[in-house]
Amino acid sequence: MCPQHLLRRGRPVLWAVLDEAALRREVGGPAVMAEALRHVAGLARRNRIILQVVPFSSGAHTTMQGALKLMEFEDAPPLAYMEGLSTARLEDDPATVTRLRFLYDLLVATALSQEKSLVLIEALAEDYAHEEHP
Repeated sequence: MCPQHLLRRGRPVLWAVLDEAALRREVGGPAVMAEALRHVAGLARRNRIILQVVPFSSGAHTTMQGALKLMEFEDAPPLAYMEGLSTARLEDDPATVTRLRFLYDLLVATALSQEKSLVLIEALAEDYAHEEHP
């Protein structure tokens, strides 16, 4: 199901591409990580979000420098929001937004499929759960 179709049906849509490091960096302890990953996987399984993981095996990629948020609107031109360690910028220049969209598309191409990403996320959730209760 395409993201536009989901939006027309009134469902909130988020398409996120996460680095595998974000899933493996333990924050809050194993129980918190297990619960968070199960929650995210549940949202994806219910088609509330689209989630893909860029595995470590993909190596370095240009978007490792910070967060990139691409936004499209029915009644306004697209925007890109970039955030780094000590900087943030909202970009509305059409050529720049197009270039950033291309970089995002390249990132999506290196990421695991949605199903493989969910398998990885659910496996990590179980690993964290077992770590909490050996």
